[in-house]
Amino acid sequence: MKKFVVALIVLCAAACLFAQSSLSDPDPAVIGADSARQSLKEVSVDLFEREASWNVYMPIDDGIITSRLFNGSPAAKDPLPAGVLEGQDDSKVLGVKVEFMRRGYQSFYITSARPLPVEGITKTVSIWVAGRNNNHSLTLLIQDFFGRSYELYMGKLNFSGWKKMTVAIPPSPDGVHGIVQADPRYGDNPGLRIVGFRVDCDPIEAYGSYYMYIDDLRVVTDLYSLENRDKDDLPDNW
Repeated sequence: MKKFVVALIVLCAAACLFAQSSLSDPDPAVIGADSARQSLKEVSVDLFEREASWNVYMPIDDGIITSRLFNGSPAAKDPLPAGVLEGQDDSKVLGVKVEFMRRGYQSFYITSARPLPVEGITKTVSIWVAGRNNNHSLTLLIQDFFGRSYELYMGKLNFSGWKKMTVAIPPSPDGVHGIVQADPRYGDNPGLRIVGFRVDCDPIEAYGSYYMYIDDLRVVTDLYSLENRDKDDLPDNW
């Protein structure tokens, strides 16, 4: 009986630890880490401050979608290191409005005017979202080193106010399959490109008008190979 009680306590403790780890943000330091040689940096990709730098789209039969910039910012977001935003404005967010024509399994897209390049080996991508407490879901759209397209599920938008949503970039198991971010045979500048986002609508809640706001697109990337390149090494770009 005592052994059973001890085993039950151990299982409960393990379950609690798993629940805590699964609810926390992914740790960039352990994603795809096969050595201690890493130089992780948090990089600002876009602050959503420029008109016409992002496009929105959905089929006209499903609804009408519009977007515009608004003054505002998530109060809880962490400031970037000093000097990163020097000379840049950070006072606006991108608002998106969808007016549904009918209920159904519908999606709409928020995409950059051109794919946003990210140097190094990206570990995580994060963005602040005000989701208006609907069961719609957010998916990240990216292109890897070879321009192949991938989709990464970020989570449900069933929360009120601002929330930081983060997704881990799964490492390629062999440098050939999956999301490949570097290949020395095709250049010495590793990286991927962020295309934008897709919102998949819950058919039960896809009616009336839906509003969402996004801000502060960031990545955590490993810049070790770029920062530790020998000064006398020659670039493979000829």
